Amino acid sequence: MNQIEKAIEAIEAGNVDKGLAALEQAEKSASHETKYTLAETYYELGHIEKAKKIIEELMMLYPDEGSLYAFLAELMIDLDQEDEAIDLLLEISEADPAFLQAQLLLADLYQMQSLDEVAEQKLLQAAQKAPDEVIISYGLGEFYLERGDYLKSIPHLKKALHGKGELPNIPVELKLAEAYSTSGQFEEALRYYKEGLNEHLNPHAIFGYGFTAYQVRDMVLAIEQFEALKALDPDFTSVYPYLANAYEAENRIEEAMETLNEGMAVDEYNEQLYIQAGKLSFKQQQPQEGEQFLRKVIALNPSNMEAVQTLAAYLKHDDQFVELLELITHTKSYGEEDPLLTWFEAVALKETDSYEEAYIRFQEVEDAFSSDFDFLEEYGYFLLEFGQRKKALECFQKLAHLNPERGDIQELIVDLSSGI
Repeated sequence: MNQIEKAIEAIEAGNVDKGLAALEQAEKSASHETKYTLAETYYELGHIEKAKKIIEELMMLYPDEGSLYAFLAELMIDLDQEDEAIDLLLEISEADPAFLQAQLLLADLYQMQSLDEVAEQKLLQAAQKAPDEVIISYGLGEFYLERGDYLKSIPHLKKALHGKGELPNIPVELKLAEAYSTSGQFEEALRYYKEGLNEHLNPHAIFGYGFTAYQVRDMVLAIEQFEALKALDPDFTSVYPYLANAYEAENRIEEAMETLNEGMAVDEYNEQLYIQAGKLSFKQQQPQEGEQFLRKVIALNPSNMEAVQTLAAYLKHDDQFVELLELITHTKSYGEEDPLLTWFEAVALKETDSYEEAYIRFQEVEDAFSSDFDFLEEYGYFLLEFGQRKKALECFQKLAHLNPERGDIQELIVDLSSGI
C-alpha cells in the first residue's frame, strides 16, 4: 500500500489529523504525476484549497495541459468562483483532449447562470466534434430534460443508452423513463423505470415509476411502488397523497385514511393531507371528523381556498348558514375573494333573511356562473321570492337550454311567461 492509500485509510478510520499529515508529507517528495493524484485525493476529501494549490503549481510547469485547466475550473466551481472557472475553460483549445470535458463543464456553468442558449451551443459544438461520444449524448439529453424539452431529450438519451457501458453508475434508463413520462408516453416510461430501478435504487425514480403507473390508472403497481418508497424513505412526503388516492381508487378506504394519518405524522404542516383526510371523512359519512381536518388547514393557512371551499360546501349542504357566513367573513378578513364563496354567501344571506344583501351577492357572480345549472336554479328561485319574476324567467330559460329534460322547469317557464 503506497503512502497516499495509507493516509486515506487513516482518514477513513477516523484518524483525520494523522492522515492529512501523511498526505502533506507525501507531497514534499512526490512526482508531478503523484501530485496530481494528491490533488484528486484532496478534492475527494473536500480540501479544495489544498487541491487548488497543487494544480496551480502544476499549471506553472505545464501551461498547455488542458486537463489541469479543467480540473482547476471544477475546483473554482466548488469555491463559487464561476466566472473564473469559465475563463479557465475557454482557454482550452479545440485540439486538446480535455476540450470535450470543458464543453460539458461550460454548459453546466452557463445553465447555472440561466444562459441556456449558450449552454446548448457548447453541447452541440462538442457533439459535432465527437458525434459518437456517449457522455456528450447523455449531456445533451440531460440538458434538454432539465430545460423541459422532454421530446427533444429522448433521442439523445436513447443514443447514450446504447453505449451506457461507458457511463458507469449513471442511471440513463431512469432519465429516459422521466423523459417519456413527462411527455405523456407512459407505457414506454414504465418499461424504462422497471429496467433502471433494477440497477439504481433511487427514491425519486421510484416515485416517478409509481406516479406513471398512477397516471395510467394501474393502481396496483402504483401502490406497490409508493409503498416501497414509503418503506425506503418515510420522509418522502410527496408520496402520501398519491398513495392515499391510489388506495381510495381501489376502494381500500381504511388504508387510504391510514396513509394520510401516517403522512400527517411525518409532516404535520402538509395542508394537502388534511384536505384529503377531510374529503375522505365526508365520503365515509363522518362529517364531524371531516370538518375538523379542514378547520386545521384553515388554522394553518386561512388563504387555502381548496380547504375553505370544501368546508363551505359542507356547511351549505348541512344548512349551517350562520357558520357558513362566519367562515366567509373570516376568509374575507385575509383579503381573499372567490366567486364560489360569494355564491354561497348569497345563499346563506337569503336563508338568514338578509334578502337585499343576498341579491347584491347573487348579482356579483351571475356572469361567472351563467352556465352553471345549480347556481341558475338557486338564483332563479331566489329571484321569484324576491319579486324579480322577469329576471327569474331568464334564469329558468337558461336552465331549460342546459337541461331540456327537466319538465318542472318547462312548466315553470310557461307559468311565468303567462304572468308577465
